Amino acid sequence: MTEHEPLAHPRRSAALLFIFVTVAIDMLAFGIMIPVLPHLIVQLIGGSIARAAVWSSGFATMFMLMQFVFSPIQGALSDRFGRRTVILISSFGLGTDFIVMALAPVLWLLFIGRAVSGICAASFSTANAYIADITPREKRAAAFGMLGGAFAIGFIVGPALGGFLGHLWIRLPFWVAAGLSLLNFCYGLLVLPESLPKERRGTRIEWRHANPIGSLVLLRRYPQVFALAAVFFLLALAQFSLNSTYVLYTDYRYGWGPQTVGYTLGIVGLCSGLVQALLVRRWMPWLGERRMMLAGVALLIVGYAIFGLAPTGWAFLAGIPFLCLGGLAGPPAQSMITHQVGPGEQGRLQGALTSLQSLAGIFGPALFANIFALFIGSHAPTLRLPGVAFVLAAALALAALLLTARVTQRMSVQRPVAQPTSI
Repeated sequence: MTEHEPLAHPRRSAALLFIFVTVAIDMLAFGIMIPVLPHLIVQLIGGSIARAAVWSSGFATMFMLMQFVFSPIQGALSDRFGRRTVILISSFGLGTDFIVMALAPVLWLLFIGRAVSGICAASFSTANAYIADITPREKRAAAFGMLGGAFAIGFIVGPALGGFLGHLWIRLPFWVAAGLSLLNFCYGLLVLPESLPKERRGTRIEWRHANPIGSLVLLRRYPQVFALAAVFFLLALAQFSLNSTYVLYTDYRYGWGPQTVGYTLGIVGLCSGLVQALLVRRWMPWLGERRMMLAGVALLIVGYAIFGLAPTGWAFLAGIPFLCLGGLAGPPAQSMITHQVGPGEQGRLQGALTSLQSLAGIFGPALFANIFALFIGSHAPTLRLPGVAFVLAAALALAALLLTARVTQRMSVQRPVAQPTSI
């Protein structure tokens, strides 16, 4: 493969900053809706909280379903037409969609708007492919860690900002999210260079791979990638034990109210962001990708086990550092996967990985919520284990650890399938 002309350092730095901001805004746009969207739904359906709860779950499922379907499509489009085009169109589409949602007078229009936002937010996969394009392989884990930090920042700031703005006016968060997305689009027009030159793009879109099922077929072409993708899915599925049961579990077992839950979730998000943005970069040269990934997954097992078995609230808090340090596993896993695939398939690869995470988001909440309800209900098994959801998450992480150890051992003695582009 011939190398293309590298970007000058100032332009590369500006591009990295833009990708960081784009991911943070996508997550901010997702999080900013959490405290206000259910209340807006209540207004639009006439005040019934019970009906609003059903609709809210439908909104969440639709968002994840759109990401599941459209992540590989966006990845394939970016492999054919370039990363810049797809990212900018997604940013503009997200901003425009938020305006539609801000003005939506009826529920069905708001629902469609939320579906479109799921489609546009699928550009996270293209952002990952962009990072793989412009970052040397030895620095790729640290770059993915920075993206993880952006993800965490958006998750921390989004709900807090949405709650503050929604208190002033329930539709104000939509307008602010629209403004941020459109400003980001304008900023990208000025500073974002293309990372995938025309000579490295596909000549056509392979639509059989540009769908969730077809993208899995693409992964199977690379056995190590397929195995690591299975690890991604297991860890993503385990994470939904937090999304689904954290609030109800801590209330049931420790008597925590909304304020305590909010504080502890804020701590989790902040610490996770610091781990992703700072520790990955500093520890990567010392540990190497394989050992860092194994250490991260092992720490996740400890964290989930503590959450599930802790007899007191203070003991439960002891699991937070382990869970946050478990974030060390993600960036090296992303980096190791990109080493196995050529530059012309990075978009489809990242789209496939995002689809797997979205698939976990579709099924995970119901799995963990129902098993939690089973073990605290009147027909609970003889062994009453309120923290069963987190124990199951620890078991999933253990399976991921065993699979990681096996596949990364093989990868350490095999050469990559294709050398990724470095600019």
